[in-house]
Amino acid sequence: MKTLSKFLLLVTALLTGTVTHAENFRTVVIDPGHGGHDNGGQWGLVYEKHLALDTAYRLEGKLKALGYNTVMTRRSDYFISLPERVNTGNNCRNAIFVSIHYNYTWKQDVSGLETFYSTSQSKPLADYVHSSLMRRTRTVDRKVKYARFYVIRNSAIPAILVEGGFVSNDPERNRMKSAWFRDAIAQGITDGVQRYRRGM
Repeated sequence: MKTLSKFLLLVTALLTGTVTHAENFRTVVIDPGHGGHDNGGQWGLVYEKHLALDTAYRLEGKLKALGYNTVMTRRSDYFISLPERVNTGNNCRNAIFVSIHYNYTWKQDVSGLETFYSTSQSKPLADYVHSSLMRRTRTVDRKVKYARFYVIRNSAIPAILVEGGFVSNDPERNRMKSAWFRDAIAQGITDGVQRYRRGM
């Protein structure tokens, strides 16, 4: 039943023209992960939900400066369900979807950035954004990976999920707490979006 629902969603997107190609999108849907009672990964008083929202605002500013339209799935510290996040993206025409997260694991020595995609139409976007992130941050490369996270799996538009490092890793957490690092993440995503649109 879930497979049928996904198929019908994609068919509807094709018929209504909401499936986006690299050469014609004008809107970037920015999805700051977690929020409200959902803190995401945390270490002490460092919460993923706050890091993601700050990075999202930085990304929005950079994209607007380049002439993009932006839509945020949340603008402050409140909870939004995964279906609501997906619906926000799927209701936008000529758009792509970027979900921003920071990672966590009990293995405190694990670090690095990774970018996820779930459909073939999203893979080029993930590749461009991830390589740009690596240029900007010069950190451990955990590669571009396929995953079935809800927000990218159910998206009718190109969609990726960026994990900007591990809150559970001491050096990486210290970088996250610095504005320059969150700004580097935002700039890397911006660079990747630009490259994807140009189809370089």
